[in-house]
Amino acid sequence: AQLRRAIEECKRAILALPEHSELQKDAVVRLIHLRLKLQELKDPGEDEPNIRVVLEHRFCKEKSKSVKQMCDKCSTIIWGLIQTWYTCTGGAGTPPAPHPCPRPPPHADGRPSPRPGCYYRCHSKCLPLVSRACVRAKVSHQAEYQLSICPESGLDSQDYRCAECRAPVSLRGVPSEARQCDYTGLYYCSSCHWNDLAVVPARAIHNWDFEPRKVSRCSMRYLALMVSRPVLKLREINPLLFNYVEELVEIR
Repeated sequence: AQLRRAIEECKRAILALPEHSELQKDAVVRLIHLRLKLQELKDPGEDEPNIRVVLEHRFCKEKSKSVKQMCDKCSTIIWGLIQTWYTCTGGAGTPPAPHPCPRPPPHADGRPSPRPGCYYRCHSKCLPLVSRACVRAKVSHQAEYQLSICPESGLDSQDYRCAECRAPVSLRGVPSEARQCDYTGLYYCSSCHWNDLAVVPARAIHNWDFEPRKVSRCSMRYLALMVSRPVLKLREINPLLFNYVEELVEIR
């Protein structure tokens, strides 16, 4: 309570002091320190477990204090200096590992192996609220692409709710803007769809269109994990491409 009062007093002092004065700058610095201290008290993090398993995510507690990330759950900044945060480094089937979290062994030529997780990042306090299952599990057990171009079925089929977290959404932006994912055709809220861009496989296969389109966070991570998987049988899906695309004619 005392810390909150000090923050409010500092905010009032900033408004009362002359604009751009040294006193005002000092007050701003003090306000920042007070807020960081309050956040530290809210999120101590030292007793947090090193491994957490949630919805097939295998979350590993991060130790980086300098890297600034965005939380995939609440869409706010993760301040590594004072906040505990986790990254999904592998599916739930991976056996627990001792701390510190190990990384996969390097390739034979010395290159580091990619981490096996879906890279979902979030604050420790947001872990109980995670609603998105790890896409790594889907890649491992059902590695296939949606091959219809933006298969929209309408907001009404989603009950005017986000396809992932089920928050209310609307095309008019009230209470929250509905953002369509070009890969799934579904609509998402702004917390689950950050307007990330990705090449959509269906557009590439049917139209030879590699223009990046807006996709949800879940789709972006799924497509990133699938990119190295040889699951597309182009000759079976669209054999005519080999007649009209010069690069494919040369390959054939």
